Amino acid sequence: MTDRHFEQSTNLFDRMDGHEQVVLASEAASGLRAIIAIHSSALGPALGGTRFHEYPDDGAALDDVLRLSRAMSYKNALAGLPLGGGKAVILGDPATVKSEALLEAYGRAVERLGGRYYTACDVGTYVADMDVVGRTTRYVTGRSEAEGGSGDSSLLTALGVLCGIRACAQHLWGSDDLAGRRVALSGVGKVGRRLVDHLRDAGASVVIYDVSTEAIAAVIASHPEIEVASSEAELVARGDVDVYSPNALGGALSDASVASLTATVVCGGANNQLAHPGIEQRLADQGITYAPDYLVNAGGVIQVADELNGFNLERASSRALGIYQTTLDVLRLATDEGIPPAQAADRLAEAIITAGPATPG
Repeated sequence: MTDRHFEQSTNLFDRMDGHEQVVLASEAASGLRAIIAIHSSALGPALGGTRFHEYPDDGAALDDVLRLSRAMSYKNALAGLPLGGGKAVILGDPATVKSEALLEAYGRAVERLGGRYYTACDVGTYVADMDVVGRTTRYVTGRSEAEGGSGDSSLLTALGVLCGIRACAQHLWGSDDLAGRRVALSGVGKVGRRLVDHLRDAGASVVIYDVSTEAIAAVIASHPEIEVASSEAELVARGDVDVYSPNALGGALSDASVASLTATVVCGGANNQLAHPGIEQRLADQGITYAPDYLVNAGGVIQVADELNGFNLERASSRALGIYQTTLDVLRLATDEGIPPAQAADRLAEAIITAGPATPG
């Protein structure tokens, strides 16, 4: 091994940043190119979704799966699940390269891990895809009800985000009543559309934006009274909103967007909302309460995790409603310690992971 090869190997291990295992999976016949990352199995087998996305390069895909898998460890810990954190990405445009053969090949890659990692849906993958993956692996959740699953996990993801918004309102304003509050909601896909329904039922007014005109049209068909912003920049900078809710892809909270953000609360279902470390402090410095994404969007993983015991909606919903109290606990710890809520959530999650599985009895 040359010095050059040794240096590359060292850099790769440094890049893993504490992850237990990173697996590359490929198959020429189907075109599969995937990365599976297991961050921690301290609390149990890793569970996390599969993102199907066209990345600019392989390095960007690796960075994304490492961030996402770490967040799953923390998410599962704060949700009280006996599960570790993992995530997978399939590289490519799902609109053009997704096929049953590719998904079956991906299932075989998951199966080879022998139960160390359970997969589920994420951006670019759906319940029908998990049913196909399930043909070649036992270690899949988020399947259709016909296949013994719980269906679309956005059901409880949206409920958990609503709980997070209510908890922020309770913490800041002394009441979790959302009547008369205004929410700027970015992204009205699987989760965002359900969240709009919850917010309107709670009496909040809503303004939305999405890059997809079809997604916007679907919401307006059910809620013609809702206002639509002309751009993400307009949505962020509106001075008449109480809550900004990012529900699309990650990185919504950048230096530029935070500089123009006028909402008092940020609480949404998107993963990896902070564009880089330090944004959480900037939000705090501006007096903006940020509900950590992996805390409030845990309803989805709670839903699919319940499938491992034979899915029961009432049981899963009850656990998802617990996101309200956990969010309050995180916000109170942040206030008491004088730290941003993102740091408070990390501390709680790390303490749970370090303590290990609860002792029965």
